[in-house]
Amino acid sequence: MQTVNSLNTLKQAVEDLRQSGRIALVPTMGALHEGHLALVRRARELADHVVVSIFVNPTQFGPNEDLGRYPRRLAADEALLEAEGAALIWAPQAAEMYPQGFATSVEVGGVSEGYCGAARPGHFAGVATVVLKLFNQVQPDFAVFGEKDWQQLAVIRRMAQDLNLTSPCVENIVGAPIVREEDGLALSSRNAYLSAAERRVAGRLNGLMRQAIAQIEGGGEVSAVLADLDTALLAAGFASVDYAALADAESLAPLAALTGSPARLLVAARIGGTRLIDNMPVGSNARC
Repeated sequence: MQTVNSLNTLKQAVEDLRQSGRIALVPTMGALHEGHLALVRRARELADHVVVSIFVNPTQFGPNEDLGRYPRRLAADEALLEAEGAALIWAPQAAEMYPQGFATSVEVGGVSEGYCGAARPGHFAGVATVVLKLFNQVQPDFAVFGEKDWQQLAVIRRMAQDLNLTSPCVENIVGAPIVREEDGLALSSRNAYLSAAERRVAGRLNGLMRQAIAQIEGGGEVSAVLADLDTALLAAGFASVDYAALADAESLAPLAALTGSPARLLVAARIGGTRLIDNMPVGSNARC
């Protein structure tokens, strides 16, 4: 396994890999956990070589967010990825990705609006821009993203479709299922911010979401169920709820009732200084 930090070195390393098979890209911000490693395993099923990017992307962080304290542990990440059989790590510095004079941003309408897009203005423009750059730099045959950030996955697929990307094409942008702790909390690098007391509260998110889903699938009025979920999360110890919404799984349009098409329950809630997101399929036709 090789770690590269410059675009010129990356280009040569990718060309060498391509001589002996297909390439899958797993974009990350590092501080890897089992959820990331599951993405690498999925990528290995799809392609001959796996390239993992590790880049804490400044353009997707707001002015009062955690860019400065986001965990960075490249040496530990390298050891994990070597054990998983990754072929190449692309770990650029910000100046390599955004050199002096950089002035371009990718805006994806529709699916980027509302939910995290409303709570974190500019976030998805930063995500779309850096992901498009990664796609152009690596030109993978496949790209694998976790489904924990369902809206992010929708934004990336929309961008690929609208811009007619061929490397990877939209069909080869793969969502991998959420990996969870024993109590159902979705794995996240930001879980490390939680105190022991906050972690106990965070573990209740999964159960409360499942209760809401059971009520919706049982015929409960969606608006009332979501209002009850808000109340239950606050009562459980969350400081605030950014959103709790039932949405069409593809368009992310809010739903007032199940329609027979795949739907997702999307939630973002804050505890202490940490913002947690999660989502789950709703209805018998939901995509897992």
